[in-house]
Amino acid sequence: MSENLPNNFRNNADDKYGKLRLVDIPAESRENLPWFNQTLTTVNDAVVRLGIFEGDFPWHKHADQDEFFLVLEGEIVLDVESGESVRLGPHEGFTVPKNVRHRPRSPKRSVVLMVESVGIVPTGDYAPPTV
Repeated sequence: MSENLPNNFRNNADDKYGKLRLVDIPAESRENLPWFNQTLTTVNDAVVRLGIFEGDFPWHKHADQDEFFLVLEGEIVLDVESGESVRLGPHEGFTVPKNVRHRPRSPKRSVVLMVESVGIVPTGDYAPPTV
């Protein structure tokens, strides 16, 4: 799938803040450019990740994991394999169930919080839509 990723995609899977530390989302947002993913902390069996989006991400799916998106700034469109697109603005969220092909798109720079299972591969499995 790497050949389909945006050229500037970066993923930091390390648990940057861990526990008992203030998570400074505005600083992370200011210091990073799209397409950026950073695991902020781990909560039980889930990771909380910050993403900075701009443009289109490739179609993909996560075979065994749901993925929750919460827009903090900007807006994203989530295209899902059913053919529906869901537009999310600030403070709106959406869960993509496991094994559902999807792709996030963002018409402008957007900051998104994601909650997913520990061990998730952010890029998923490349999966062009069947619709």
